[in-house]
Order: sequence, then C-alpha cells, then structure tokens
Amino acid sequence: MLDNLKPENILFIDIETVPQHEAYEQVDPILQKLWDKKAAYFLKDEQSAADVYQRAGIYAEFGKIVCISAGVIYYVKGEMHFKVKSFANHDEKVLLMEFADMLDNFMSKSPDRNLCGHNAKEFDFPYIARRMLINGLKLPQALNIAGKKPWEIKYLDTLDLWKFGDYKHYTSLNLLTTIFNIPSPKDDIDGSQVAEVYYKDKDLDRIAIYCEKDVLATAQLLLRFMGKPLIEEDYFERVI
Repeated sequence: MLDNLKPENILFIDIETVPQHEAYEQVDPILQKLWDKKAAYFLKDEQSAADVYQRAGIYAEFGKIVCISAGVIYYVKGEMHFKVKSFANHDEKVLLMEFADMLDNFMSKSPDRNLCGHNAKEFDFPYIARRMLINGLKLPQALNIAGKKPWEIKYLDTLDLWKFGDYKHYTSLNLLTTIFNIPSPKDDIDGSQVAEVYYKDKDLDRIAIYCEKDVLATAQLLLRFMGKPLIEEDYFERVI
C-alpha cells in the first residue's frame, strides 16, 4: 500500500487534550458521579476519583481538545518541505470549526488523499469526531465513517503500520523516532504535562509547538516506512 502513496496527498495530524475543568471540584455533580464510575476501573489503592481526574483528558466524554496541528509535505525544486498549522483555542467549538473547514478543503482536492497520525485510529480521529458531535457540529466527510467500507476510510496510522497485524503491540512515537534515528519531538513537554501548561501557565502556543513537533515526527516516521529520505530541518515551516 505504501508504494502507491504520494506524500503530498497526506494530511498529518495530532491533537492535544485536557480535562474539561482544571479540578475535579469544578465538575458538574452529575458528571462527577459518572467520572467516579469511570475512574473505578483504574484506581489504585487509596486513590479517589478526584486524585486521577487529570486522566479525564484522554476521554472525549470528560475532556476537550485545546489544539489540533495539521501538516503537509510539498515539493520545491524536487526537495521535500513541510508546513504545519495549529488550530489552538480556549473555545473548542471554534477550533473544531476551523479545522473542519481546512480538512474538507484538503480532502476534496483528490480522492487519493489520506489522514495520518500515530495511534490516530484509536485516539485522535474518534476523539475529534466525538467532540464535534458534542459541540453540535457536522462531521467532515473524512471523519464520517459510519457505513463506509474499509477501503473507503482514508485513515493511515503509523502505529497500525508498525503493528504488522499484532493487535496487542503498542509502541510510542518517541520510541519509534529513537530507533529510526529521527530527531525526538519530546524536547520540551510531554503529554502528561499538557493540562498543567494549559491551566496553570495558560500557554496555548507552547502546547501548539509541542503538538506540531509530533506532527512532523509522524511525517518523518511514515517517510522512513516508505523508504524515503527525511525532511531537512531547514525545510520546516510553521504557518501562523
């Protein structure tokens, strides 16, 4: 399959999510009870649901998206370049609407276009779709996969490609970039710190930069899988 892919037909994405509130005490009492039930499955000894509320960000029902970064490969005089844009906003509905417009526009250009992320089939793609529905938004065609045949779903996932059919195997993007000698994106914060940077530091731009590095790393990893050269550092462009 990879032999037939054109890198310029792929939209690489990554998302950053946080709990819907800074602290458990701020959660609506009804949702608190529902979180209590959810958290019961992974609580350790002497932990309460409030103690693990920071994990709420990984669940679309209890979290929200604060940034979606999207990147594309393009060519200049035969050299691969990469540009990335982030949709980051405290108003989740606004960033989702802006992302949806961009996504529909990108995918409409060719039937051969695809979305790609790392562990995106399991996390990013469904999370975005769920949050769009919660916010009362119409799903972009690329994310509206109900009833579609497998070959009609335009999803690529570097984790899925690395599994080679092994459904039990999980490998982080950080580990894969390390073993494939790709510059690591984890040189500032990591996923466990995003909520603190968001709620304590109010630093959306820092989160966006971190997210963009993951997008570039995913693109570089797919290029490795395709047996192609990496994108040079000087050919990375951040679109503001």
